[in-house]
Amino acid sequence: MTRAVDRVYAHLRDGIVAGSYEPGSRLGEVEIAELTATSRTPVREALRRLEMEGLVEVLPHRGARVRSWTADDLDEIYDLRMNLEAMAASRAARRIDGKDLDRLAELCDLMEAAAAQGAEQRLDLMAQLNDEFHAIVRTAAASSRLISMLGAVIQLPLVMRTFHRYAPGDLARSHAHHRDLVAALRAGDETWADSVMRAHVRAAKHVLLQSLAPPENPDTTQEPRR
Repeated sequence: MTRAVDRVYAHLRDGIVAGSYEPGSRLGEVEIAELTATSRTPVREALRRLEMEGLVEVLPHRGARVRSWTADDLDEIYDLRMNLEAMAASRAARRIDGKDLDRLAELCDLMEAAAAQGAEQRLDLMAQLNDEFHAIVRTAAASSRLISMLGAVIQLPLVMRTFHRYAPGDLARSHAHHRDLVAALRAGDETWADSVMRAHVRAAKHVLLQSLAPPENPDTTQEPRR
């Protein structure tokens, strides 16, 4: 059954990240079982896993649906992520090896090259590279508890397609943070790595919340009709 659960999980997660299953969409067990050619039991297990990751919510007597987020939810989630990612970066500064540092530097080059081309597909590629970058740092922290806790908050940037909301200046700042983090990790400086990661995640939160804020009402004052 494990393979069936993994298959259903991958189908749902990819669909949520790609936007095929929009926030608030109902996830019926029967429909998903038919779509993935499996029984309801693997579907139920996959939904539980996605619920633990914060992508799905299961409501009593109402079934499962794709999670929706308010601005307050996003603010809280990013603050949690900031603290956890900063702790991971601090721990990684004492433990990361040269091979991983070289890969991080290579990923910086690849992300900057992808961003320079600017096409939609390139932004998707940059998001994948960014995910690998942060995964290397988290793994180097060598804390299974920390990685488990981060699992509930690291999915959100993928779902919200954060990079697609970045202006050129936002992307440049993100690249600079990545470069600074690699330098801090090479130096083995825990405080520096912690500080850079906090600034990096806080800046990402600002971009996301700003992109979701309602536009300010233009001045619609008109001269009275004569």
